[in-house]
Amino acid sequence: QVQLVESGGDLVSPGGSLRLSCVVSANITSIQDVDWFRQAPGQERDFVAGFTRPGDDPYYGDFVRGRFTISRDNAKKTVYLQMDRLKEEDTAKYYCRFAEPGSEYWGQGTQVTVSS
Repeated sequence: QVQLVESGGDLVSPGGSLRLSCVVSANITSIQDVDWFRQAPGQERDFVAGFTRPGDDPYYGDFVRGRFTISRDNAKKTVYLQMDRLKEEDTAKYYCRFAEPGSEYWGQGTQVTVSS
């Protein structure tokens, strides 16, 4: 059984920062396969950040443009998303996903609202 729990979403002013966390509860040896996505009302779910496989290098959706940083703490089975210089268009529910061959698991999401 794989469970993912996101946290850290909040209301923030444009230009502000947030750090999201995704805790993975599962009997897995690596959280390399955990990615971040986001979905705004009425829109499709978009890829935000993840790690390349193979290579384990961080990579991001085009809209990130150097503003977000993904990292992880393997011992804590936690993946982070540091978001800086937030814009109103970053408003969305942010989800983490764990993927393995043949399956994928999603958390319930955490709401990020960027508004003045």
